[in-house]
Amino acid sequence: MDANSIAITILLGSFFLMIFLRFPIAYAVALSSIFTMLYQGSSLNDISRLMVKGISSFSLMAVPFFITMGVLMGSGGISQKLIALANACVGWMRGGLAQVNIVASYFFGGISGSAAADTASLGSILIPMMVDEGYDADFSTAVTVTSSCEGLLVPPSHNMVIYATTAGGISVGSLFLAGYLPGALLAITLMIGSYIFSVKRGYPKGAKFSLKNFIIQLGKSIWALAAVVIVVVGVVAGVFTATESAAIAVIYSLIVSVFIYKGLNWKGVWKVLDDCVGTLAIVLILIATSSVFGYILTTLNVPRLAAEAITNLTNNRILIILLLNVILLVLGAIMDMAPIILIATPILLPIATGVAGLDPIQFGIMVVLNCGIGLLTPPVGAVLFIGSAVGKVSMEKVVKATFPFYLCMIIALLLVSFIPEISLILPKIFAGYTPANM
Repeated sequence: MDANSIAITILLGSFFLMIFLRFPIAYAVALSSIFTMLYQGSSLNDISRLMVKGISSFSLMAVPFFITMGVLMGSGGISQKLIALANACVGWMRGGLAQVNIVASYFFGGISGSAAADTASLGSILIPMMVDEGYDADFSTAVTVTSSCEGLLVPPSHNMVIYATTAGGISVGSLFLAGYLPGALLAITLMIGSYIFSVKRGYPKGAKFSLKNFIIQLGKSIWALAAVVIVVVGVVAGVFTATESAAIAVIYSLIVSVFIYKGLNWKGVWKVLDDCVGTLAIVLILIATSSVFGYILTTLNVPRLAAEAITNLTNNRILIILLLNVILLVLGAIMDMAPIILIATPILLPIATGVAGLDPIQFGIMVVLNCGIGLLTPPVGAVLFIGSAVGKVSMEKVVKATFPFYLCMIIALLLVSFIPEISLILPKIFAGYTPANM
């Protein structure tokens, strides 16, 4: 075995061993990188330099700003208004509250960008409401956790920024636009699944649709929805960069939450910012350590070796795309979202764009959606744990109730994987994006 093979074995072997032993992901990434670089003769100074370089990026500054924006808006009384708007849109359908849950997640996801925040915020309101209306608690929780993944696709999503930075040379504005239709597709598949269950179980309808009520609720929610418009339109139109838009969005969110909706006072703002610090520290540590991990993967030619291994298995484009999805789904079941994006993108993106002929933006949407499904998949399943706690339902019941919705999500994933226009039509129309494979 040559030196490169030994280094790869040390890197990946120690990483997956620590994951199996339930080490915190940042520790697993950092320690496996340190072991490998020390074996290669590098110093700790080299490792520290690479970590600092990994977070010394203007584009990455958008990540903490978007997270802060989401926490401010989520704590500022936005949830109830978006639920009321969703109810005005789809509450009249069979299983109306389930449909409201899904549509509200689409609206709220565009503000929070976090599946966990969506589950905690909307779930604490909607799950008890659904149970009181006669819905089963496990079904209500399953709808909440699966629909929360829409927020990962609907901009502005900080995970999109992480992918764009890791992939290199990808327009954040185009990536933001690419998320709208896949997010809507996911919502539609979940709504169809919810409708089928609602008819089968006899769940109730809501009040008839009222255009007047819809306009009233839209007026009340417009300040919250405008935050997304400011960010996306500003970036796509070239008025400001993603980082600048994120900073503006934080200021706007602060004004809306404190002075317009009055869901936060200044004491609450300081508490929100204090909560943000913990989240931001975790994300930035992951980015720093993963940058070292990614550097080692590149120097050891792991992406090329992975591409050769896959092409040796098959040259069939359809099978390769399916295999990429399977790899991402398996990783999603054992790792959190950010490290998957940071670690898997350098390895799988060359395969996706080269052998499979996928566009980088389309592949980015696939990565995010796969990671979203992973958030609902044991043994990690972070959003499952939150949903179980919020809904006061055992994990076993939540997982069982979620199984049919996995099918809905897989259908959406396959459509996104094999129909490029779902991801690329809006970037082409509004941002003048030219797909890489054209």
